[in-house]
Amino acid sequence: MWLTGTRDGEPQLCPVSLAAAADGALAVIGALSLDPLPTSLDGARLLGERAATSALTRAGAESCGGACRLLEAANGTIALNLARDADWELLPAWLEADTPHDWNAVRDAVASREVEALVARGRELGLALSAVDAHHATAAQWFRVTTEHAATRSRRRAAPRVIDLSSLWAGPLCSHLLQLGGADVIKVEGLARPDGARQGPRAFFDLLNAGKRSVALDLAHAAGRAQLLALLRDADIVVEASRPRALRQLGIDAGKIVLESPDLTWISLTGHGRGEPQEQWIAYGDDAGVDAGLSRVMRQITGDAMFVGDAIADPLAGLHAAAVAWCSWRSGGSRLVSIALSDVVRSIVERSAPAGSDMDWRELHRGGIALLRESGAIVEPPSARTPSGCAPDLGADTVAVLRELTGTC
Repeated sequence: MWLTGTRDGEPQLCPVSLAAAADGALAVIGALSLDPLPTSLDGARLLGERAATSALTRAGAESCGGACRLLEAANGTIALNLARDADWELLPAWLEADTPHDWNAVRDAVASREVEALVARGRELGLALSAVDAHHATAAQWFRVTTEHAATRSRRRAAPRVIDLSSLWAGPLCSHLLQLGGADVIKVEGLARPDGARQGPRAFFDLLNAGKRSVALDLAHAAGRAQLLALLRDADIVVEASRPRALRQLGIDAGKIVLESPDLTWISLTGHGRGEPQEQWIAYGDDAGVDAGLSRVMRQITGDAMFVGDAIADPLAGLHAAAVAWCSWRSGGSRLVSIALSDVVRSIVERSAPAGSDMDWRELHRGGIALLRESGAIVEPPSARTPSGCAPDLGADTVAVLRELTGTC
């Protein structure tokens, strides 16, 4: 609640069962892990740890982190996420006009345009954006097994070796939870493009990456790509959050590797899922939550569209991915599992939705507020755990890890 609402207003309750879903996923992880999870670990608390370490707060139609905004178009509202400097450079092509690096100018340019055209063209160009009133023809299926074959258990380790290629939040949280549960996690980064979270608050990066080993590879050269392929084939679990095309450009075909590697579980985290055209679309936690319907629910309740939580789809997807990873490893692996940030949240929205009209969301909201008042609960700012140590420097374990591999590495 603390992270939902306007900057100068009271915290707002979202009646979607987001915290309960986080707690449920963590309960599954705890049941399947090799080692008992720390008692300090709380599913609901994980949703706000980035905000806690970065001193972020609610800002209504602006995301907590500031990179995503809700903008009024001619026939609806969109969420536009300009998380990278390069995203601003795409605006002239998107809007077909010279647009200053200024949110007010973007807001003015969007106001006269149709939502459908803005979203379609933006996604084609590589922008992360969604419509508040996004239409989805089918119910959300938050994970999909896209490649599977019979498990052989031919190289079963006592604890899974995890190769984590992901960055920022969802993927690193997934592998962090696996590591806390007894997995051996190796964080693999490119020398030219390391995890962008290294440039953010150190406490948050340490929180998610302490205890992992760090490998840095020169992926611009064939030798580095060969080393990466060897690491992937030696893994029990792979966690990655790249568009499939980006990996294929490195010579990495996830489906083929799963078919060729006994017992491997491959977790593919994407914004909107694998398959065309959605695997080409960019998404981050804030705009994925909007696509899932959270801002629409809040508009029905309060009259205003707003963001719910801080990049909420990221930690929810990371929690659910860790649960699936443990389940797949326990059952022998040999599968590629696709998990979409937007689908994870949309499935929670759909499961939480009351039957009937939009008025039911408001009734559910009023009931939740009444319960809070009766219990005397106090809405407090998010808090974060203390990191267990410092994350390793980039590439600190490269030589040692590569020595463990057989072959030419």
